Amino acid sequence: MKKIEAIIRKSKFDDVRDALHQVEVNFFSYWDVTGVGNEKKGHVYRGVSYSTADIQRRYLSIIVSDEFEERTIEAILKSAYSGNVGDGKIFVSPVEEAYRIRTREKGKESLK
Repeated sequence: MKKIEAIIRKSKFDDVRDALHQVEVNFFSYWDVTGVGNEKKGHVYRGVSYSTADIQRRYLSIIVSDEFEERTIEAILKSAYSGNVGDGKIFVSPVEEAYRIRTREKGKESLK
């Protein structure tokens, strides 16, 4: 099993959620987060300068079986892409075990 964590633009969340549902990833958790990015200069929009020091993003935490890893990552990569600085990051780490509390199922059976 894998834990896939993604930090994406809030404006891309609906696209990412829909893409995940299309590849049968139907359960995940998410949070609104604020981070500091690599870009230090602000942006000017309609003559007003906006700071990009604090960036509003959405953080997704997804646990999938090994056979869903690649399709989950591809769905996020395609749907979160804008081609601009700040599209986000994806992190993948192993999960040793998972349990469903109600039924006491464990392993990938607990993810269904």
